[in-house]
Amino acid sequence: MPAGYKIPPHWHTNDEQLTIITGTFLLHMGDSMDAPGHELGAGSFHFLPGKMHHAAEAKQETVVQIDGMGPFDIHYINPADNPSKSAALTK
Repeated sequence: MPAGYKIPPHWHTNDEQLTIITGTFLLHMGDSMDAPGHELGAGSFHFLPGKMHHAAEAKQETVVQIDGMGPFDIHYINPADNPSKSAALTK
């Protein structure tokens, strides 16, 4: 992710495991980017249980490895935050 990249508040059906490969990843727990952030640096690991609401941002260029059982899905708290074309077509 480029520096400053943000992923709006969302959740996943299944558990998610994050490993920060390089950079600094800021994880916000809850329904808002205003929630206090937990800073994860290179080498950090974080487990997120399924349906846990969270948001994220890259403080600098960051590489994150995401692991979990598929299929992977993402449900945005605010549907307008969904950048996918299919979401735009259903409005």
